[in-house]
Amino acid sequence: MRAHDTYDYAVIRVVPRVEREEFVNVGIILSCERAKFLEARIELDEARLLALDPTLDLESLRRHLDTIPAICRGGEAAAPIGLLPPRSRFHWLTAKRSSIIQTSPVHMGRCGDLAATLEHLMDRMVRPPKATVPR
Repeated sequence: MRAHDTYDYAVIRVVPRVEREEFVNVGIILSCERAKFLEARIELDEARLLALDPTLDLESLRRHLDTIPAICRGGEAAAPIGLLPPRSRFHWLTAKRSSIIQTSPVHMGRCGDLAATLEHLMDRMVRPPKATVPR
């Protein structure tokens, strides 16, 4: 059995109208320094976003959100940020901003499977709850 790793994560939020402070969770950034793991997953619920702001430019938003996984992957394609060590890229991505793309405070946890934990966090924090049918 694999030892548990300590990880940090932040929820990626879209705040279509910053002055209203309403947001929709759209993704997760998960980092584990020991495992050299830095990954982001994003899923847009366009209907929820457009309910907050019908004038939101979804195409532009998608382009900007696509940079987050690219920065996590690193390398010259995401330069100059992509050339930083993974931990520095995580801290850069989770720094406080007052733009329409923001992150939650950083939280931490422990797990044995980082990819499964990322999927679990997406289910818990981003995807709408599944409806249950009463019996």
